[in-house]
Amino acid sequence: MLPRHRSLERAGSGRAEAETLALGRMETPAPEAVATATYLARNAVDCLPADALAQRLSEGRPLRVKLGLDPTAPDLHLGHTVVLTKLREFQDAGHVVVLIVGDYTARVGDPSGRSATRPVLSGAEIDANADTYVRQAGKVMAVDDAHLEVRRNAEWLDMTMEDLFRLARHPTVAQLLERDDFARRFAAAEPISLLELLYPVLQGYDSVAVEADVELGGTDQTFNLLMGRSIQQAYGQPPQIVLTLPLLTGIDGVQKMSKSIGNHIGITEPPAEMYGKTLRIPDEQITPWFSLLLGEDPPAGAGPRDAKRALARALVTRFHSADAAAEAEAGFDRVFIAHELPEAIEEAEVAAANGTVHLPAVIADAFGRSRSEARRMLAQGGVRVDGEPLAADVFDVPVSAVDGRVMQLGKRHFRRLRVT
Repeated sequence: MLPRHRSLERAGSGRAEAETLALGRMETPAPEAVATATYLARNAVDCLPADALAQRLSEGRPLRVKLGLDPTAPDLHLGHTVVLTKLREFQDAGHVVVLIVGDYTARVGDPSGRSATRPVLSGAEIDANADTYVRQAGKVMAVDDAHLEVRRNAEWLDMTMEDLFRLARHPTVAQLLERDDFARRFAAAEPISLLELLYPVLQGYDSVAVEADVELGGTDQTFNLLMGRSIQQAYGQPPQIVLTLPLLTGIDGVQKMSKSIGNHIGITEPPAEMYGKTLRIPDEQITPWFSLLLGEDPPAGAGPRDAKRALARALVTRFHSADAAAEAEAGFDRVFIAHELPEAIEEAEVAAANGTVHLPAVIADAFGRSRSEARRMLAQGGVRVDGEPLAADVFDVPVSAVDGRVMQLGKRHFRRLRVT
């Protein structure tokens, strides 16, 4: 028996012709289908083509709804949960949702919104990240549910050269260069690798492999999702519906949330980190964050400070627990309002030589930072011991100056030092 994706070229043509005839006979979608489509697309930026979701729902069968995530970093962040939450809505409505962990497309690197080629990850790094994605998706998805399929696209993208040639025959270079980031780089004579040009084609083939009726993604994925429609048609399948969601801006308030930029909040971060980082978002992001992450408006009449605290409590509660949220808020108030030390402080052992300690080495060992970053924080006055800032130009101090004392790095990181 052929693997599922190998048999598509044989079976897909008949299915496409049948759907075309069915849609031609359909005057208007059923009212129930229109209502369901309106609900599922209510906070989307685009649902393309118009009315196609209601027509597909009118067939009265569970749809296959696809979302692909490339494991280019070990953690999912709040930005990922925007589209995962939409996937959960389809799951709760009884549709089959297909979460594709792009362990093969991650080897290419999605060029969406990029002005340069992404760095290449090793296969071991990608596989390790993929494992964490599956576990973390359970914080949003119902993982023990018959309506969820978790797939890795290595299942079908580890293909023969003959199959790759067949796939690459369909899109044209002109089509690919219509993409904004490719067009900008081409016009600026910046490098574009052949592998990058293949990325949207490979992602499109994911839709063929799982026979997607709908594909979800952020607005930065529109080109890739539309390419999926084109590839499906080339393989004789009815083209998927494209549903795009807004992008969540990171805590810097400028760029979309991204771990590579460092403006993210991971969904597995400790409650105190999640709470504190949320309070750092600019005031103008309060309403979008409430809408995209919680599906609601900020508390009526609340000022920015109280609205952010309510948002932070809600996010910690969602991804940890109500008790964790209360503890995180109390800990924040203790440190940043009452200016007291946290109740629990992790100990760190650091080494001495000839009765002195080298502060950049201490900071690197105790907090997991580089020595260059440690020197920079010392120069900026960002390191304290028992509440007193350390001198910017003194790197070596006696053991007695730090042994048994609490070192504070920045605003939220504390270690009680033990010199060995």
